[in-house]
Amino acid sequence: MGACLALGSLGSCASCLCGSASCLLSSCCPSTNNSTISRLAFSFLLVLGTLVSIIMILPGMEEHLNKIPGFCKDSSIIPGTVNCEIIVGYKSVYRMCFAMACFFFLFTIIMIRVRSSRDPRAALQNGFWFFKFLALVGITVGAFFIPDGMFNTVWYYFGVVGSFFFIIIQLILFVDFAHSWNESWREKADNGNTKCWFGAFSHTAMLFFIIINYILALTAVVLFYIYYTQPDDCTEHKVFISLNLIFCIIVSIVAILPKVQDALPNSGLLQASLITLYTMYVTWSAMTNNPNRQCNPSLLNLVQQITNPGATPAPGPAPPTPAPGNVQWWNAQSIVGLILFLFCTLYASIRSSSNTQVNKLMQTEDGQGLTSEYDAPTGDDGVRRAVDNEEDGVTYSYSFFHFCLFLGSLYIMMTLTNWYKPDTDYKAMLTTMPAVWVKICSSWLGLLIYLWTLVAPLVCQNRDFS
Repeated sequence: MGACLALGSLGSCASCLCGSASCLLSSCCPSTNNSTISRLAFSFLLVLGTLVSIIMILPGMEEHLNKIPGFCKDSSIIPGTVNCEIIVGYKSVYRMCFAMACFFFLFTIIMIRVRSSRDPRAALQNGFWFFKFLALVGITVGAFFIPDGMFNTVWYYFGVVGSFFFIIIQLILFVDFAHSWNESWREKADNGNTKCWFGAFSHTAMLFFIIINYILALTAVVLFYIYYTQPDDCTEHKVFISLNLIFCIIVSIVAILPKVQDALPNSGLLQASLITLYTMYVTWSAMTNNPNRQCNPSLLNLVQQITNPGATPAPGPAPPTPAPGNVQWWNAQSIVGLILFLFCTLYASIRSSSNTQVNKLMQTEDGQGLTSEYDAPTGDDGVRRAVDNEEDGVTYSYSFFHFCLFLGSLYIMMTLTNWYKPDTDYKAMLTTMPAVWVKICSSWLGLLIYLWTLVAPLVCQNRDFS
């Protein structure tokens, strides 16, 4: 009898996995839209692939990855005396992220011009999760049999271009997050007449975070000039830091201009301060990819210099190249980049924005988020069902959402491998200047997009930006 019940329960789970996204809720879940559940499920697949990539690149995994048949067979193409064991984690991450990128790009193509959940392709978007998981696993297994050859080099350039656009998408999501944050607190402050202390708290809290963001950004600029520049060297870093500081000051001033405030009442320094702080992070991330060790001290060395000022090394030639066996895949900017990636991926899945310009950029509708004004229907089995809110029209572009996940796969690949170019130097695992320029240019383009969201209502006065 117990076996029969177990088989029945397993059959119910299997049918749920093969069915629509509405089956993925439990009785304890809040009222949720079908579109949100689908995005969360696809984001979970991306996060799951990211976790697998992290595990594969951890120290001690080389001996297990070397057991893959033929994975190090062509290691003779690697110049010098480097053993394949040293870069096996790097090769594994490239192939895992290649599989995820192929998976999401395939859905990008399939879901083009899906207008509503009545489209037959929408069932593939919102259901058949078991088969989609098997497809991702199958692509991953096949990717590990790709011979080295030119694969790593070609896929590196795909990763650079994709990461460039994903950094811009991250900044757009931060603009949207800051806008929603600012709008929510303003509403609470304006509606706090019955509780004056609550309204005062909201204004004070907003002012507090604005000041903290600018203090952190200004502190970062000072530290950049101290530790990432030299009196007679690092000219590029001096230009990057100075220009981004000037650009951030400009967008902060524009955000509080009276005409901009009249056209966009919810714009303000909270958004500008968060964008400024993010721009400083991208600047730091770019400088940490500079192969010139004089201009790019490791974070560990900086901490040692701060805690032990007397131990600061005297000026001289760059530190020697690390030994082939001492490969450090992880550094501070990779960890911070991974955290920001996880935040943006989750936020993109549950976001509910009233910012028309950002919604147009992200191909979403206004106010479509995790919660719904309707109660999710509950079946006889006690499982809460998601609300299908896309029968009349989709709330987000299926194709563009998968394209963002495709770019996210490439960004994770570059982040976990420290933007290392495979055909440059297998001995030291160093990055190159193109990675620096990609990040800096993406920060400039991102600031330009944010500036456009501020001035667009003034330039295009005949269009509705409310």
